[in-house]
Amino acid sequence: MVILPKLARFARAYPEIVLELTSSNDPVDLVAGEYDAGVQLGEFIQRDMIAIPVTKEMRLAVVGSPAYFEANPIPRRPQELKDHACIGFRFSNSLYRWEFEKSRKALTVSPQGPISFDDPDLVIQAVLDGVGIGTAMEETLRDLIAKGRLVQVLKDWCPSFPGYFLYYPSRRNQPAALAALIDTLRLSK
Repeated sequence: MVILPKLARFARAYPEIVLELTSSNDPVDLVAGEYDAGVQLGEFIQRDMIAIPVTKEMRLAVVGSPAYFEANPIPRRPQELKDHACIGFRFSNSLYRWEFEKSRKALTVSPQGPISFDDPDLVIQAVLDGVGIGTAMEETLRDLIAKGRLVQVLKDWCPSFPGYFLYYPSRRNQPAALAALIDTLRLSK
C-alpha cells in the first residue's frame, strides 16, 4: 500500500540501487535487525526514530459480505458485535482489539469469532467468503465496497489516525540510497 505504488518510479530513477524488502505485520527493531529503515503505522514507531509521513491519515473499516448480512443483522453500535462472528487479526503475537470512538466516547472490542489470521488479506478473503465481519484499512477496501462485494458498517464509529511513516534511526551519515528512498516515499502535499 505504501511502497509498491511508488516502487516503479524509484526503480526508474535509481537503477543502481537494489532495495531489499522484508515484510512483517509486527513492529521491527531496525537497529537489532540491521535495517536502514522501516515503514510502519505511526503509533508503533519508537520515539528515538526519525519519522517521515508517507500516507495521509487512515481509518479502519469494519466490513462484512452481503451474504453474511442477509443472514445476520447489521450492527449499529460496537456493542452489538458480541452477537457476530468477528474475524480476528493477530498482530505482534496478540489479537488486535478493535478500537471505536464517537462523540468523545472511546470503546474497544475484542473480536470473538471462528478464526483469526496474521495476514490482513486472509481476513478480507474470509469476510468475502461470508465467514464473518472483519477489519482492514479503509483505503485498501474502497473498490470492494464500491462494487458491493463488501458492506461497510459502523463507519461513524471508526476514527481516523495517523497513517504510515517511513522511520529510521538518527545518524550523522545517512546513506545516499536511504535519502533517495525517503524522497520518493515522502507524502507529497
